[in-house]
Amino acid sequence: MKTLSLFILIVCFAGFAWAAEKSLDPSAPDGLRKGGTLTETLPAEPIADEPRASGREVRNWPEQPPVIPHSIRGYQVDKRYNQCLTCHSRTAAPEAGAPMVSVTHFMDRNGQTRSAVTPGRYFCTQCHVPQTDAEPLVGNGFKSAEEVIVGEGEDSK
Repeated sequence: MKTLSLFILIVCFAGFAWAAEKSLDPSAPDGLRKGGTLTETLPAEPIADEPRASGREVRNWPEQPPVIPHSIRGYQVDKRYNQCLTCHSRTAAPEAGAPMVSVTHFMDRNGQTRSAVTPGRYFCTQCHVPQTDAEPLVGNGFKSAEEVIVGEGEDSK
């Protein structure tokens, strides 16, 4: 009886090992990046061209962070130094011809205005991204605030 039990245990273990081996590397779900398996590392798509030569973009809603109309590749933005502020700080902006950071960036979490950019707004690329010629990865039905307002007005007629 012990031999039969041991045999069944070995057969079951071998079956589980075979099944586990087959499922270790299933094909990856085709999401934004197509093909490959879960354990396979595929090369990344090339970075899209930057920046577009279209000037400043129109914002789609009142509080939308503006996109960056120039390359920031290699910019240092860390807790010791923020290269964006070289041109966009209150004192440097007039001479650089760059827009000064918004006054909202000087307000702390309690709504008090400070003399320097507050820590919560110090890391620019949390909200601001460079303009690019990248194609959308997924479909988008986004409407600007004006389109929504005009659309509501037409529906109510």
